[in-house]
Amino acid sequence: PLSPAAVVGAGLGGSAAAYFLQQHFGPQVQLDVYEAAGVGGRLATVTVNKQQYESRGASIHALSLHMQDFVKILGLKHRREVAGKSAIFSGEHFVLEETDWYLLNLFRLWWHYGISFLRLQMWVEEVMEKFMRIYKYQAHGYAFSSLEELLRSLGGEAFVNMTQRSVAESLLEVGVTQRFVDDVIAAVLRSSYGQSVLVPAFAGAMSLAGAQGSTWAVEGGNKLVCSGLLKLTKANVISARVTGISLHSSEGRALYQVHYESAEGQGSAFYDMVVVTTPLHPSRSNFTFENFDPPIADFPGAFQPSVTSVVHGYLNSSYFGFPDPKLFPFTSILTTDTPDLFFHAMDNICPVNISAAFRRKQPQEAAVWRVLSRQPLDKQQLKTLFRSYYSVQVAEWQTYPRYDAAKALPPIVLHENLFYLSGVEWVASSMEMMAVAAKNVALLAYNRWHQELEKIDQKDLMHKVKTEL
Repeated sequence: PLSPAAVVGAGLGGSAAAYFLQQHFGPQVQLDVYEAAGVGGRLATVTVNKQQYESRGASIHALSLHMQDFVKILGLKHRREVAGKSAIFSGEHFVLEETDWYLLNLFRLWWHYGISFLRLQMWVEEVMEKFMRIYKYQAHGYAFSSLEELLRSLGGEAFVNMTQRSVAESLLEVGVTQRFVDDVIAAVLRSSYGQSVLVPAFAGAMSLAGAQGSTWAVEGGNKLVCSGLLKLTKANVISARVTGISLHSSEGRALYQVHYESAEGQGSAFYDMVVVTTPLHPSRSNFTFENFDPPIADFPGAFQPSVTSVVHGYLNSSYFGFPDPKLFPFTSILTTDTPDLFFHAMDNICPVNISAAFRRKQPQEAAVWRVLSRQPLDKQQLKTLFRSYYSVQVAEWQTYPRYDAAKALPPIVLHENLFYLSGVEWVASSMEMMAVAAKNVALLAYNRWHQELEKIDQKDLMHKVKTEL
């Protein structure tokens, strides 16, 4: 039997990994979860005027089945939706404005961009439909030892290629026009990944699916999923920063020594199995691996710095061409890829607890806005966006991989029972992708531990699962 196992990181990936490991290996597994900062990782909240607001990772796609499950199991609720309209700003004028009436929006998109809009929807739908096969495979206990194998099982070589070429290239190929890519696709990717249409096609498709489907969030804050899963798993959360892992062997079995630093000083502990869910990139962590032969290589690739500013203040609507703030109709502003635009997107955000009586602030009132940008905003830029403000809270993150098309995907298996989870972000980065990767790692670890090799990297799964049903 598997005795102690460790999970490094208590963000969504780590909490989900702990939960799934316990589900597969059984409740007798002793689980230690190491977390240096706070449970929830990037799913953090900020407080403005005694109310909490999501600072990142805000919306979850309707088709996120693992996230839906977590919320059900934990007895959490979906946050009440507060309607609002969005628009795309070019720095000079609004390229596209949403109206109240859904059909009219479709008509506008159709009018502006013709069949491009339809072609985009068909492309995203086809990718999502194939991606959804993962839930069937996982329900049948199948796992994948590499990201390439996982993608291949869902959509063949075409899916693997989608991590190596840009979303712009893929969309132009299916007949979407350059103008639609520049106006609409660029704005969506800037608001989700803070990057351009050179993001790989797969990551792009996931982000576009989120932009056109219905999304939801957790009442009380998305980070409640992390603390909830860890509580449910009865995991032992150790408040420490893991500095490295060294390999030992005991009776022919690999044994991993996890080295860490906590407020009490340095320590270490031995485990049969370790799942690392923090990014292993030199820019992000100075993690060392000792006694591994062959050595565990450095991970190529960098992360995109991004800044979230939560501003409580009065919007300067005249910058957006609305001299009378009462008439400003939008709660969400996306931007095109224009050199002088210093921000990627801004939203008039609602607190994580929404009472039945809650209403959104009118545009002329002081509201809480979340502004996403690459660099911290200077005084002048804040003055451009706001007539005046009470407070600004800034969080700088290295949130998303800098999607550079030519990179190979990071491995999942680092050693016999040593696994790496966050490499999945190089395929696409979202809460659900982390949950899918966590379930895959737990199944992979289980199938390897019990030598059920026919459940790993199985070919022609679509056919197998159909006959199994």
